[in-house]
Amino acid sequence: MAGYVTTTVKSNPTAGSRPRHITESPLVRWILIAVATMFLGFLLILPLISVFVEAFRKGWEVYSAALVDPDAASAIRLTLTVAAIAVPANLVFGIAAAWAITKFKFKGKNVLITLIDLPFAVSPVIAGLIYILLYGSNGWFGPWLEEHDIKIVFALPGIVLATVFVTFPFVARELIPLMQSQGTQEEEAAVTLGAKGWRIFWKITLPNIKWGLLYGIILCNARAMGEFGAVSVVSGHIRGSTNTMPLHIQILYNEYNFAGAFAMASLLVLLALVTLILKSIIEWKYQHQPGIEGK
Repeated sequence: MAGYVTTTVKSNPTAGSRPRHITESPLVRWILIAVATMFLGFLLILPLISVFVEAFRKGWEVYSAALVDPDAASAIRLTLTVAAIAVPANLVFGIAAAWAITKFKFKGKNVLITLIDLPFAVSPVIAGLIYILLYGSNGWFGPWLEEHDIKIVFALPGIVLATVFVTFPFVARELIPLMQSQGTQEEEAAVTLGAKGWRIFWKITLPNIKWGLLYGIILCNARAMGEFGAVSVVSGHIRGSTNTMPLHIQILYNEYNFAGAFAMASLLVLLALVTLILKSIIEWKYQHQPGIEGK
């Protein structure tokens, strides 16, 4: 008679949990959480709070007066103007570069990707110096520009060029991996159905990349408004004319006008906080859009 072997399977209450040998004790977990919280508090949260404390130390009247000062107003206008020019320029370039790199095969693609990453490897100060060597009075094109009364450095065009240089990778580098992961199947199907290039872009490609595109725009705008190194070299520090918000903050701080410096700095802090909020919203939207859940 054949014997039957019965096996009793006991339920394991810890099934699916982490193995015991890599699970920390509650005491260790609380210590790690406390250390991380202290690190964030002292290095991130406390400095942000201190900016607003110093900005409002002398009251609302001094704070508002520092922001409506003619030089401060000029710095704010210049910063917004530079961002309004640089961000759309990088938007067009980023979409075009990402489209070319991800949807087509051509020689020199790796060289183009390397050039896009170049501003990440070059110091912003060196980037500003490049434009001084090209368009300064003693630069390659300086004498010709002076003959035709064209001002590049120490004027708005130079500031825009330096800002575009340091910010143009953000949109492209955000879109390239996204578009690579999406592939070209939808575009190829549209071509077989008779759709043309612009129609394919507006109806298929752009809706698929909209959240990544907004993410790149936000990061690009934040860097454009907060750029210091490259702009500092090409601006000339002309008060009320070529000083952006970061440069104006430096001048006020060097003059011991701490209330004015921190008042202007508070605007950049608010910009950073708004950027983080928008960034988080876009990340949440992207993760919860159809076809992304569960991936």
